[in-house]
Amino acid sequence: RLLLIILSTCLTLLPSAFSQPSADASTCKDQTCPSSSSSSVISNITMLYSIILPTYNERDNLPLITQLLHDTLTDAKLNYEIIVVDDSSPDNTLEVAKSLQQLFGKDHFQIVSRPGKLGLGSAYSAGLKASSGQRIILMDADLSHHPKFIPQMIAVMLENNNNNNSSSKKKMDIVSGTRYRKGGGVAGWDTFRKLTSCGANFLAAFLLSTGGASDLTGSFRLYERSAIELILPQVQCKGYAFQMEILVRAHNAGMTIGEVPITFVDRIYGESKLGANEILMYLKGLLQLFFTT
Repeated sequence: RLLLIILSTCLTLLPSAFSQPSADASTCKDQTCPSSSSSSVISNITMLYSIILPTYNERDNLPLITQLLHDTLTDAKLNYEIIVVDDSSPDNTLEVAKSLQQLFGKDHFQIVSRPGKLGLGSAYSAGLKASSGQRIILMDADLSHHPKFIPQMIAVMLENNNNNNSSSKKKMDIVSGTRYRKGGGVAGWDTFRKLTSCGANFLAAFLLSTGGASDLTGSFRLYERSAIELILPQVQCKGYAFQMEILVRAHNAGMTIGEVPITFVDRIYGESKLGANEILMYLKGLLQLFFTT
């Protein structure tokens, strides 16, 4: 019966959640997406934003995502640093990263090289340790997450935190990019991948206390440094369940989570890391969180 409920829910959501979003989409969960006037607020920010990019066989994608980040954040007049955490990629991603560091400078581009594939959670921890920013952005290096959404995510956090005197608003700790709100979606996925993603999010929302977060497996997020430093050491799940556990523990800790609709684009270069083993790891993590949180 549960399987039928999941399938029915996914089929209902597919037309909206996975359709190509309109260019002017601007719906945010529990927050009103800032208007274009917010760009003036963002442009005056002096704090440092650290973007952590875990990489494994991303030599073709890394130069592209780096240039997109540089262009987007420079245009928005944001101070930034990119932290590449490479797990000894056999395709020589590290050598590409070193060339990019020479091009963009060590102030904007740092490298953490690790001896082997040690996992996403430890990659985030290594990147966080090497970073200096007061706010942390976690995203994929494979071009699935377009940097153009970063100014919107920052604006949501700023608008909420700058008006923190309002009794109706709490300090914003996390802003998550979501594929599952109006204006969000994906491009390049087949039906199986869409149903898998939708089913995973439905199961998590059904079984766990998530505070209404709509995209539990997405990894494109903006954090207050204090928030990610508190949560990351507590996370035990691996794979896609890792992202889900972060939001569950953040909600249980009383943190406030906002959302910005994004378009997730399937990778152009390289191979997807989603397989049967990742699905089983997710289900194991889901059950672990159900019984322990």
